[in-house]
Amino acid sequence: MATLMNPLDTEDRFVVVHPLDDVPEEKVDTENLGPMAMTTSVRISLLSLRAYLVLMMLLVFYHVVVVAGWFGRHS
Repeated sequence: MATLMNPLDTEDRFVVVHPLDDVPEEKVDTENLGPMAMTTSVRISLLSLRAYLVLMMLLVFYHVVVVAGWFGRHS
Protein backbone atom coordinates (compact mmCIF):
# COMPACT_ATOMS: atom_id res chain seq x y z
CA MET A 1 0.00 0.00 0.00
CA ALA A 2 1.25 3.52 -0.72
CA THR A 3 2.87 5.43 2.10
CA LEU A 4 1.65 8.95 2.78
CA MET A 5 4.39 11.25 4.00
CA ASN A 6 3.92 14.79 5.25
CA PRO A 7 6.97 16.76 3.97
CA LEU A 8 6.18 19.84 6.03
CA ASP A 9 4.24 19.72 9.27
CA THR A 10 2.81 23.19 8.71
CA GLU A 11 1.15 22.40 5.39
CA ASP A 12 -1.80 20.16 4.59
CA ARG A 13 -0.14 18.55 1.55
CA PHE A 14 0.83 14.91 1.32
CA VAL A 15 3.19 13.14 -1.05
CA VAL A 16 1.97 9.82 -2.39
CA VAL A 17 4.69 7.21 -2.91
CA HIS A 18 4.05 4.52 -5.51
CA PRO A 19 4.13 0.98 -4.01
CA LEU A 20 7.00 -0.01 -6.32
CA ASP A 21 9.07 2.91 -5.05
CA ASP A 22 8.14 2.41 -1.40
CA VAL A 23 10.24 0.64 1.23
CA PRO A 24 9.49 -3.12 1.11
CA GLU A 25 7.50 -4.36 4.08
CA GLU A 26 8.46 -7.33 6.20
CA LYS A 27 6.61 -10.47 5.19
CA VAL A 28 5.01 -12.90 7.61
CA ASP A 29 6.98 -16.09 8.24
CA THR A 30 4.41 -18.85 7.73
CA GLU A 31 6.77 -21.75 8.45
CA ASN A 32 6.45 -21.30 12.21
CA LEU A 33 2.65 -21.19 12.17
CA GLY A 34 0.69 -24.25 13.29
CA PRO A 35 -2.57 -25.56 11.88
CA MET A 36 -5.48 -23.16 12.11
CA ALA A 37 -8.25 -24.09 14.53
CA MET A 38 -11.66 -24.54 12.94
CA THR A 39 -14.96 -24.05 14.65
CA THR A 40 -17.75 -26.59 14.25
CA SER A 41 -19.69 -24.36 11.87
CA VAL A 42 -16.62 -23.88 9.64
CA ARG A 43 -15.96 -27.63 9.60
CA ILE A 44 -19.60 -28.36 8.66
CA SER A 45 -19.51 -25.68 5.95
CA LEU A 46 -16.34 -27.09 4.40
CA LEU A 47 -17.65 -30.65 4.51
CA SER A 48 -20.93 -29.60 2.89
CA LEU A 49 -18.99 -27.72 0.20
CA ARG A 50 -16.92 -30.84 -0.45
CA ALA A 51 -20.09 -32.97 -0.69
CA TYR A 52 -21.67 -30.43 -3.06
CA LEU A 53 -18.62 -30.44 -5.34
CA VAL A 54 -18.51 -34.26 -5.41
CA LEU A 55 -22.24 -34.35 -6.24
CA MET A 56 -21.75 -31.85 -9.09
CA MET A 57 -18.87 -33.90 -10.50
CA LEU A 58 -21.04 -37.04 -10.38
CA LEU A 59 -23.85 -35.23 -12.19
CA VAL A 60 -21.46 -34.02 -14.90
CA PHE A 61 -20.09 -37.56 -15.28
CA TYR A 62 -23.64 -38.94 -15.53
CA HIS A 63 -24.53 -36.35 -18.18
CA VAL A 64 -21.42 -37.22 -20.21
CA VAL A 65 -22.29 -40.92 -19.98
CA VAL A 66 -25.87 -40.27 -21.14
CA VAL A 67 -24.74 -38.07 -24.03
CA ALA A 68 -22.18 -40.71 -25.03
CA GLY A 69 -24.99 -43.26 -25.21
CA TRP A 70 -23.56 -45.82 -22.80
CA PHE A 71 -27.04 -46.51 -21.36
CA GLY A 72 -28.59 -47.24 -24.73
CA ARG A 73 -31.10 -45.28 -26.73
CA HIS A 74 -33.87 -43.65 -24.67
CA SER A 75 -36.07 -42.44 -27.56
